[in-house]
Amino acid sequence: MSNPSPSKMAKPPNVTGPLAGIKVVELGQLIAGPFAAKTLADFGADVIKIEPPGVGDPLRKWRLLKDGTSVWWQVQSRNKRSLALNLRDAQAQDIVRQLATDADVLIENFRPGAMEGWGLGPDVLHALNPRLIVLRISGYGQTGPWRDKPGFGVVAEAMGGLRHLTAEPGRVPVRVGVSIGDTLASLHGVIGILMALHERHRSGLGQVIDMALYEAVFNCMESLLPEHSAFGAVREPGGSALPGIAPTNAYRCKDGGYALVAGNGDSIFKRLMHAIGRDDLGQDPALGDNAGRVQRVADIDAAIEAYTLQRSVDEVLEMLEQAEVPGGRIYTIADIANDAHYQARGMIEDITMADGSRLSVPGVVPKLSRTPGGLRSLAPTLGQDTDAVLAEMGLTPAQIQTLRERGVVA
Repeated sequence: MSNPSPSKMAKPPNVTGPLAGIKVVELGQLIAGPFAAKTLADFGADVIKIEPPGVGDPLRKWRLLKDGTSVWWQVQSRNKRSLALNLRDAQAQDIVRQLATDADVLIENFRPGAMEGWGLGPDVLHALNPRLIVLRISGYGQTGPWRDKPGFGVVAEAMGGLRHLTAEPGRVPVRVGVSIGDTLASLHGVIGILMALHERHRSGLGQVIDMALYEAVFNCMESLLPEHSAFGAVREPGGSALPGIAPTNAYRCKDGGYALVAGNGDSIFKRLMHAIGRDDLGQDPALGDNAGRVQRVADIDAAIEAYTLQRSVDEVLEMLEQAEVPGGRIYTIADIANDAHYQARGMIEDITMADGSRLSVPGVVPKLSRTPGGLRSLAPTLGQDTDAVLAEMGLTPAQIQTLRERGVVA
């Protein structure tokens, strides 16, 4: 197999977006690494997703399937190219090293040590390409006594402090209904990549971003640690309320639904109390700031719910809008799919599948005014771009066929 120099490698078709011209090699599977790569791909990066031949990323078969493939796949892998490659084969590992010589970013979310075992650790890759930025996402990070433990998002959410808070007081803590630990780690990883790309303009060098799932969750835990440090306080589950901030809660309505009310600003609280006919509370000097309201949060919540229980969710929300008090309803995905604001903001995108059917997928965020991201291509079939990527590296059709016959690629 030939070993072309990076300067001889062909380039993929031109695309637009703020990350156009950035080449990303995506290793790993499922959620954390691929979500980070998807975010970069949405904004123009050329993402080459490496998957095992025959089976591909397990996410292809997760949850609800359409024509044998998860519809989630169309979200997680849009705008990417698929290279089916057996990473346990020495020639496949050589292909990854060649890709890395021409890449800006490599993303992996294997257990620590796996990449080194394949001869693909950062030291090897940086010897080939000192400008390479390597994002490593794992349960517990690349160092520390827990580095070798298997770590999934649900465990990281608990270790990071989130799971303890997601419960009604006295009841079993529940998990958030999506893989929030993986997603938070992905987004932190993307931030790290963008900072490393910016720093590379000065130094000319890449670096390793070591992102642990539990640390991404912990980074979002607000005041938990300083409160414990200063006062020995351990924040306990608050159910639908936010302990220490009042009033903010979900209040039952007469139609069986709930209205979310955030009346915790000082002037907002006064307007809310006036709107529900409780000026006695709104004008009470003891309730003029958050500290006073927290002391009597049960009385305030009872007053608000006495009002909401006599009205429908729509009626309560209309009152809140008139009073300029933040509020809302609890959305299901059906509500989201039909919401005018989602539509106006481009957050519901309709794509045409290979069979001609239509599928709605989330739009691209964040919104950039001059160089926005976008949906350029459907998620690839397994190995859809194997020949094209290898040809860009300088391999001939005969060489690619030989690799395919050996099971190195598919």
